[in-house]
Amino acid sequence: MLTVLSAAALLPAAEFKPLYDGKDLNGWKMTGPGQFVIEDGLMKTEGGMGLLYYTKEKFGNCVVRVVFKTVGDHANSGVIIRLPEPPPDPWYGVHNGYEVQIDAAGDDWHSTGAIYSLSKVTSRQQKPAGEWNTMDIEIKGQVTKISLNGVVVNEFKGDQPVPERKMWYEPVRGPRPDSGYIGVQNHDKSSTVYFKEISVKALK
Repeated sequence: MLTVLSAAALLPAAEFKPLYDGKDLNGWKMTGPGQFVIEDGLMKTEGGMGLLYYTKEKFGNCVVRVVFKTVGDHANSGVIIRLPEPPPDPWYGVHNGYEVQIDAAGDDWHSTGAIYSLSKVTSRQQKPAGEWNTMDIEIKGQVTKISLNGVVVNEFKGDQPVPERKMWYEPVRGPRPDSGYIGVQNHDKSSTVYFKEISVKALK
């Protein structure tokens, strides 16, 4: 029997491109008092508030994959996406991009997989402290879809209704660019989070 394959089926599937090589932070830049250090091939949060961002390119129409584990149930961090320009300070990412939350202890608007203060999770899928989690963040136009450990936990469109902003540290409301810089957050001195993979796969 003759099988006819489409042109798309003959193309190689897109693969994840690592942005962190397990050796150093080449291509990354830190802003703020906190820092990331390399420990046994892993990126580790250390110190106060800070934002480590990838300087070499902007990303849109892609999937950002982040593999992380927390040391405690209250460890706090985040993945910043859609940054329009290099951040001059760690809060720039919160107010000008979107922060995809890492925090098992937060409420539905501030827990792992939520877009901080803007779009809540539909379920809790983070594994216990000490276990590895895989978060996939799909950026497609103005739509952001977040999967945690294989389960879709959030889908957000930039112009959909969001809760009223009540506190200064909550993100400024409004849509973000279709593409932008990405980064990872160091939240505070008492939060320790390890990252072993940060990679990106282009969408067709």
